[in-house]
Order: sequence, then structure tokens, then C-alpha cells
Amino acid sequence: MYFILLITVLITAVFLVVAAFVIAKLMGPRTYNKVKGEPFECGIPTHGSSWLPVHVGYYLFAILFLVFDVETVFLYPWAVVVKEFGVMAMVSIGFFLLVLVFGLAYAWRKGALEWK
Repeated sequence: MYFILLITVLITAVFLVVAAFVIAKLMGPRTYNKVKGEPFECGIPTHGSSWLPVHVGYYLFAILFLVFDVETVFLYPWAVVVKEFGVMAMVSIGFFLLVLVFGLAYAWRKGALEWK
């Protein structure tokens, strides 16, 4: 039964992808010129290269945001089952939060949270 379901899903997926490509080819624009290929932002023409160096601080700040954002995702299931597991749940989440606090303190000490 699951094999038939898998085959049906695969055939449907392939059909939808092929149909999307065919419809896009039939309905899409047929002409191309240099102006259409240029990046466009707010009506201002671009000058120079669009490849500019980005400060590593933005990347580091984004990674730290993701770490602490994912941490909140892990706190929700814990809050749902905390009554069932009792003290063991409190110890495990305490250790989890302790590791996160140490990580935050380390990032703070290294200056990762400061904009320069």
C-alpha cells in the first residue's frame, strides 16, 4: 500500500514540475535584451559591481540569532511534557539553558554582539 502511495506521489510531483515548466515556456516572455538582465532596485540604475564585501559581523550576528531562535523552538516541546517527566525535565532543561548562557557569555566577551 505504501509503495503505491510513493509511486503516486512521485508521478504527481514529476507531472507538476513538467507542467510548470511547459506553462512557463508557453506563457513567458520570448524576448531578451541587456536591460532586462540588469538588477533593478527602487528605479535607481546600478553603478559598478554588485559584488561588494560584507562585514563578517553581520554573518556572526545572524548565526547567533538563529541559535537562540532555534533554542526557543526546543523550549516549547519541553514545556508541553514537563509535568510528565518531573525533576528530570527540570534538570535537563537547566543544563540546556546553562549551555546557552555560556554560549551567549562567550559571544558577548568576544564582542560578537557589538556593532562597530
